[in-house]
Amino acid sequence: MEHLRSLFLDEATELLTDLEKGLLKLESNPADTDGIANVFRCMHSLKGSAQMFGFDSINALTHQLESIYQAIREGKQTLTPPILEVTYSCLDHLGKLLNDPMVAGTTLQLAQVHLLEEIGKLAEAENVLTTGDHVLAPEEGKGSCWYISFVPEENILQHGTNTLYLIEDLLALGSGLTLPYLVKPLAWEYADAGKNYTAFEVLLETSCDEAAIREVFIFVETECELVIRPFPVNFFSFTEPVRQQVYRAHTIDRPMGYSALSTLLMPGAHLPIDSIITSQRNGKGSVRVPSERLDDLMNLVSELVTTQARLTLFATESTVGELVTISENVEKITRRLRDNAFSMSLIPVESLVVRFQRLVRDLSKELNKEVIFKTEGTDTEIDKSIIEKLTDPVLHLLRNALDHGIESPDKRHQQGKPRQGTVLLKAYYSGTNVVIEINDDGAGIDLERVKQKAVATGIIRSDDPLREDELIQLIFHPGFSTAEHVTGVSGRGVGMDVVKRNITDIQGEIEVITKPALGTTFVIRLPLTLSIIDGLLVSTGSTRFILPIAAVRKCYEVETTLLENETHHQVVLDNQRIPVFNLCKVFTPDEPVPFLSQVITVQYNKKTFGLAVESIIGEYQAVLKPLGNRYRKQDEFSGATILGDGTVALVVDPNKLIRNLTGKEETRISIKPI
Repeated sequence: MEHLRSLFLDEATELLTDLEKGLLKLESNPADTDGIANVFRCMHSLKGSAQMFGFDSINALTHQLESIYQAIREGKQTLTPPILEVTYSCLDHLGKLLNDPMVAGTTLQLAQVHLLEEIGKLAEAENVLTTGDHVLAPEEGKGSCWYISFVPEENILQHGTNTLYLIEDLLALGSGLTLPYLVKPLAWEYADAGKNYTAFEVLLETSCDEAAIREVFIFVETECELVIRPFPVNFFSFTEPVRQQVYRAHTIDRPMGYSALSTLLMPGAHLPIDSIITSQRNGKGSVRVPSERLDDLMNLVSELVTTQARLTLFATESTVGELVTISENVEKITRRLRDNAFSMSLIPVESLVVRFQRLVRDLSKELNKEVIFKTEGTDTEIDKSIIEKLTDPVLHLLRNALDHGIESPDKRHQQGKPRQGTVLLKAYYSGTNVVIEINDDGAGIDLERVKQKAVATGIIRSDDPLREDELIQLIFHPGFSTAEHVTGVSGRGVGMDVVKRNITDIQGEIEVITKPALGTTFVIRLPLTLSIIDGLLVSTGSTRFILPIAAVRKCYEVETTLLENETHHQVVLDNQRIPVFNLCKVFTPDEPVPFLSQVITVQYNKKTFGLAVESIIGEYQAVLKPLGNRYRKQDEFSGATILGDGTVALVVDPNKLIRNLTGKEETRISIKPI
C-alpha cells in the first residue's frame, strides 16, 4: 500500500504541474476551449486518484472546483479573474496537502474551509451546482452512437484497476451493449488470477462527447489500447432484437470489429477504408523510475568506466593478443551504456518553466508591474544533478529582473517604451556547455550608483580605478544591494553572492551584460554533465592532465623555442596568429623543457587560444571526482579522475584556465598533492 501511496503522490505532483501550466495559458486566452478541457481533466484526474486512495481533503476541494470548470466547459459560465485567483489559491493549497495529505495542521484546515467557502460563493453566484457529479444522463430521444474498443494490458489488474468497473462507468453515460472477448487463446489450467486476458468492444448510445467518454479511461490510458469512433448513425435504440442480432454474431475468441458491426446493423452502408479498426500499439511508452535508481546507475557506470580503463591498460601490456580484442569490445559496450545512462538522466529546461512563469505572474502583480515572460530553446536538456541546483539561482535572477530591472508601466511609458516589460529565458547549446540567458528590457544596471553604494559600504575606495566589468562584479559581493528599502522581494543584499556560489558549485560561470535604459542579460554557462566526459589525456613533465575533448579544436607540433621567442607568445598556425600558453611552465615549472611541444587549440570567448603540453597520450573517458573544499579556489580544474594505473589526473577547465592566464603570462599555478 505504501508503494501505491508513493505512486499517487508522484502522479498528483505531475497533475498539479500540468494544472498550473494550463492555468497560465488560460489566463492569456480565457476562451481557449481546449485549455479549459485540459484544466478540467487535470482536476478530474486528481479527484479520482485522491478518492481512490482515501485523501478526502484533496478529493473534496477538487470536486467542488471542477464543478465550476464543468460549467465553464459547457458554456454556462465564463472564466473570470476571481475564478482564476481562487483556482491559483487552491493549487497552492493542494501542493501543501500533498506534503500533508491528512491535513494535520490547524492552519491547513482553516485554509481548506476558507477555500471551500470561496468556491461556494462563486458557484452560488453563477448558479453552479456543486453537489452532484459532472456527468449528466443523456436526454431521452437525443444522442449519438459510439464504438469503443478497450484492450487492457495483461498486468493492469496488478495496479489496482478493475476493468469491469470501467465498463460499468462507461455504460453509465448512456445505454449500450458490451462484447467481451479473449485477447489471445488461453489454456485455462495455466491461467493466472492476477493477470487480465479479456478485452471489450462497446456500442454506446449517449449525449456525451468523445472527451467525456475518454475521461472514463483517463487513469489507464497508458495501460491499454483505446479506440473511440462515432458509429455512422445519428441515433437508434438498443432494443432486444438488436441486442440478440449482435450477440448471435459475437464469439468470445475474437473481436467483431468496427466494420463487421457496421455491416451487421446497417446493411449496404458504404464505409471508408480507414474505418477498419487495427491495432494502435506503437511499442513506445515510458516508465516511472525513482531518481535514486538513476543515481545508482550513473555511479555503477562510473565504476565500470574506471575498471574498463584498468582493463585497457592491462591488455596493452599483456602478451595475450585476444585480450586486446576483448578489451576493445568492452570499451565499445561501456561507451554505449554510458551514453544511454546519460540520456536517461537528462531533463529539459522546460520542466522548470512553469515554476518560473508562476513566479513572474505573482511577482508582477505584487509589484504592480506589467511583465510578459517569454522562453526560447526550452527543449535544451541538462543533467538532472545540474538542473536541480539551477532552479534557485534562476528564480533569484528573475526576481531581480522584475524588482530592479523592469520599470513601472508609467515610467516605461514616459521613456517611450511599451507599458509591458519583457523577460526572456533562453537556453541553447554552445560547444561543451549549455548556456542559459535571462534577459530583461528594463533600466539596466546603474554602474555609477553601484560604485557609490560600494564606496558607502566600504567594499571599495572612492579612488579605486575599476573597469566596467569589475564594477559589475561588485553586485556579487556578499551583502551588496542597491535597493533603497528592504522589501519582501529584495534589499537585504543576500542573494547574488549565493547565486554565483551555487553556479560555481556546479562548475558553471555567470556573466552580466548591461546597457543603460536597454536592459540586462545574465549569461549562465554550465557543463553538460558532472559525471563522465570524453577527454584528451596529456602530460607536462611527469604530471598528467585531462582536457575535455569537446573543447579541443586542433592539435599541432611545434618547437618549444619557437613558443618562447615569439612576441607575446603568439604563434602562427594555419596562417592565423594564436596566443599560446605553455602549460609546462604553468603547471610544472621546475621540470626540464621538452624540445618539441604539442599545441592544442581551444575556443574561449569566440577567440582561439593554444595550450602547449609536452605530449598527447590519447583519448580517455574520465570519471569526474570532486576536489573538495580544500581546492575550491583552484577553479582551473573541474575535478579529478583515476587513471587505469591507479594514479590521479586533474581535469582542466579550459575556459577558466585561459581566463585566469589572460594578461598574466608569468602566472604559475601551484598544484598541491591530492
